[in-house]
Amino acid sequence: MRPQLAAFPKGFMDELCVHRTLTLVQWIELAATLGVDGLEFYAGFIDDRPEALRTVRQALADHGLRMPMMCCSPDFTQPDPALLRQEVEREKRLIELTAYFGGRYCRVLSGQRRPEVSRERGLAQVTAVIQDLLPFAEQHGVVLTLENHYKDNYWKYPEFAQKAPVFVELVRRIESPWFGVNYDPSNAILAGDDPLELLAQVKHRVVTMHASDRYLADGTLEDLRREENTEGYAQRLRHGVIGRGLNDYDRIFSTLRAAGFNTWISIEDGMNGMEDLRASVAFLRAKIAEHFPA
Repeated sequence: MRPQLAAFPKGFMDELCVHRTLTLVQWIELAATLGVDGLEFYAGFIDDRPEALRTVRQALADHGLRMPMMCCSPDFTQPDPALLRQEVEREKRLIELTAYFGGRYCRVLSGQRRPEVSRERGLAQVTAVIQDLLPFAEQHGVVLTLENHYKDNYWKYPEFAQKAPVFVELVRRIESPWFGVNYDPSNAILAGDDPLELLAQVKHRVVTMHASDRYLADGTLEDLRREENTEGYAQRLRHGVIGRGLNDYDRIFSTLRAAGFNTWISIEDGMNGMEDLRASVAFLRAKIAEHFPA
C-alpha cells in the first residue's frame, strides 16, 4: 500500500489564522484542485462552533478529501502549572476534533526551549504530560505524533526537543501504540542534524511525515540560529518546492519503505502560491510511485 498525500496551507497561515481573509472552506476549495488525498488541519484556523465544524466537515466530503492529521503546537514545557493545564486541555480538545473530522493522527510537541527549563526537567515534564494524554487519545482512536520540530509560527523560542539527542531520548521514553513520530527532514537540517541519521534512529516509530524543503534566502544557518529567540520564523528562512531544496527524497523514501511506512505524507509548501504546491504534488506523486509498491 502506498502512502497517501495530504497538503498543509503553509503559505496561507496568516490569512487563515491572523487576518482571517481566507476561510477554511475557501482553502478546502482551493486545495481540491491539487490532486491530493487529504488536508492536514492546523489548530489555529479551526472555528470550534458546532455549525462551523459541520460546514467544514461537509466541505471535505463534498470534495472527496480526508482530514488525516491535525497539526497543533502544545507548549508542554510551560513552567506555570495553571498554564500547563490549559495546554493539556487544549490538546484534548484537538484530539476530539481530530476524531470528529475522521482523522487518525494528532500532533504533540515538547514545547518551547525556555532558558530556565533544563534538559532533564523538560524531558521529565513532557514525558509525563504525553503519557497522561495517551489513554484519552486511545479512547478517541487517535495516535499522538511527536514532530522533530523547529518552531511554531507564533512562538518566541524554538522547540525544546529540536535537536536529535533530546528528540530521540523523548521518543524512547514513551512506548505506546498510540504514540509515534511525525518526521520532518527539513527541521533536522535546521537543528544542525543530518536528516537521514535522525531517520535511521526513529524510522520504526515514524507514523506520519511532513514533506518539506528548506533554503535560506540569505546568510547562513549560524545567522539563523542567532535569530531563534524572536517571535515567529526568521525572515531569511524559506520553504521551497519539494525536491528543489536540501533533502534527498530518494534516500528518505527508501528508508521509510524498508521500515514499512505506508500512511500519510503531508506537504508543507505554497509560500509562493498554489503553483509551487502543484509542483510539490507532482514531485511527490512521482517519488511515491517510484519507491512504494502499489
